[in-house]
Amino acid sequence: MLTFASARTDDPIAADLLTRYFTEREDTFPSAQGSYRVKLPDPSQFIGDRGDFVIVSLDAAAAGCGGIRRIEDAADASGRPIVRFEVKHLWLDPASRGHGTGRALLNELEGRAAALGARQLVLDTNESLTAAGGLYRSSGYRTVEPYNDNPNATHWYAKDVTAS
Repeated sequence: MLTFASARTDDPIAADLLTRYFTEREDTFPSAQGSYRVKLPDPSQFIGDRGDFVIVSLDAAAAGCGGIRRIEDAADASGRPIVRFEVKHLWLDPASRGHGTGRALLNELEGRAAALGARQLVLDTNESLTAAGGLYRSSGYRTVEPYNDNPNATHWYAKDVTAS
């Protein structure tokens, strides 16, 4: 059974999952792009109305994590603000991949962001994460211009969402 639970990013289970995520990225980051730069998440960005950090469990065992955090609003063509949240640190244990768990986690994060008022979700990723890029595109994310200066990113995506 798949379950989702909010946690602080400095919770021991969340911290372990994030460490495993960052270690995997450091180990697999394309050498032609330099070194992967780890930036630990600030727990305050993933709580309350600012965001949420989620641990996904499969049969009661932690299988992965991901978060959403509010970032600077964008503006629509009329200049009205668009509330944006960013998807961050979506990661699954290798044994949990390929079974729809990543899509379920992404859907959960999207729903939580919409409940917090998001009208657009954005995320960045690296071209070496081909499965992640495929997941985002098949989930309705479209390529956009960079919205941040993440040195690890090569691709940026956005998806419009509606309130739940």
